[in-house]
Amino acid sequence: MTYEEWLQSVPETITRDRVWRLAAYRMAMFLADLAWHDTGNLLKDRRTLSLADQLFRAVGSISANIAEGFSRGSGRDRARFYEYALGSARETRGWYYQGRHVLTKHVTEHRIALVTQIIRLLLSMIVPTRSQTLAEDEPVYAAIPLDSSAPIPFADDTRNT
Repeated sequence: MTYEEWLQSVPETITRDRVWRLAAYRMAMFLADLAWHDTGNLLKDRRTLSLADQLFRAVGSISANIAEGFSRGSGRDRARFYEYALGSARETRGWYYQGRHVLTKHVTEHRIALVTQIIRLLLSMIVPTRSQTLAEDEPVYAAIPLDSSAPIPFADDTRNT
């Protein structure tokens, strides 16, 4: 299944959520579906039973942390969850590399390339997100007007689709 085919199969109840606009989230969800099959193959070899469990948990954690971070009110809090997702993505890449002896070369290379794309997207999201704050009304006593109309980066990220 290609990414484009997979996109068409995702229910509207998921794709209509605002977090779906994040390319990193969409790609992490796609990777989780791929990992479902990959871990099935790893479970067939007794030597990779625990690796399969670790891989599946790490993969699932990427999209879960992106979704949880997206729902946070402050930039710092949001960035912290994106950092958790980043850690899980790097862990996932390591597990895929270790599973290369059971998974095919093509599968391993594809999954490592996909998770590397997710890592790059997360890295580009973390620093700008950390400095975001909730838009509030300008205090009456402020000497310099605050720009509360500045767009929030990555909320509508469709550049990497």
